[in-house]
Amino acid sequence: MFFKLSKHLKKFLLLYSILAIGIGWILGLQFPDFVKANKKFLSNIITVIVFFMIYPMMINLNLGKILKVFKKPKPMALSLIYNFVITPIISFLLIALFIHNKLLALGFLLVMIIPGSSMSIGYTGLAGGDIELATMTLGINFILIPIMLPLWLKVLGSTYNVPIPLWLLLKTILLVLIIPMFLGDITRRGILKKYGTEKFLNLKPLFSCITMIMMLLIVMVIFFLKAPILLKKWQVLINLAIVNTIFLAIMLAVITIIDKIFNLSYEEHMGITFLSTGKNNGTAIAIATLGFSPLVAIPAAILPLFQIILLVFYLKMENIIRNFFDKKGGKI
Repeated sequence: MFFKLSKHLKKFLLLYSILAIGIGWILGLQFPDFVKANKKFLSNIITVIVFFMIYPMMINLNLGKILKVFKKPKPMALSLIYNFVITPIISFLLIALFIHNKLLALGFLLVMIIPGSSMSIGYTGLAGGDIELATMTLGINFILIPIMLPLWLKVLGSTYNVPIPLWLLLKTILLVLIIPMFLGDITRRGILKKYGTEKFLNLKPLFSCITMIMMLLIVMVIFFLKAPILLKKWQVLINLAIVNTIFLAIMLAVITIIDKIFNLSYEEHMGITFLSTGKNNGTAIAIATLGFSPLVAIPAAILPLFQIILLVFYLKMENIIRNFFDKKGGKI
């Protein structure tokens, strides 16, 4: 039963994502006062949903294999290059071409330099990627954010003194990485000890179902929260949609080609792709709110909406991408 449900959800994930967007947007426009009066509650709801999206994937994580990731540092090194070298350069070019408002430009750059979407590990698991690699790479990228963020903002020429909320970063790592990893390992060991390997393998599709359902709930809640501002700022929405689409298309193409050139496996490629393209919009919103005007937070608030659609579309291309990486190619 769980296998059939998992297969169904994965097959129609893009359609269900669009439905979740529509439902969330309509409800958000109908009940804006509820959103204003319950911001903290809804923020906590998002945190809970994110946790229960990542936790099932962590049950599949074998911590004994994590140390093996460091024996193959190439994928992790490529991820750092994608996030902290290639992404800022492409962002500069897109800002120069499409974003002429300085505050929006700053907000766009801000969100682009903060990798580690809370859903990246979930996407990796759904794509059959290397979860161990994704988990370790996510942690290392988070550690480098407080260093790379102010560095690149300074390179851009900004005169702002950007506050880096270290506690927020640590809290995010704790909630989306460490706690789910710890509880997932305990759950995995408990299932294997009590029911054996066969029962554990039968339950794996259930974990994928929970992840996909939680992801759809997040999509719906994001649109529910941002419905009025999306309607009011529809021109900004269109402009940022174009810019983000171009960014993701370029990054996904670049990452796919480079990973193939460097002879990464399909699992390694999927282990770093979503981390290297998805952005931690929650952290970006918090930094923008603390240090700048509300306009700076708009890109971080809007971009995840298109990020979700495009990354789900890439997820739907799993078979094509797998065949591409299974073809023999020369090493560099």
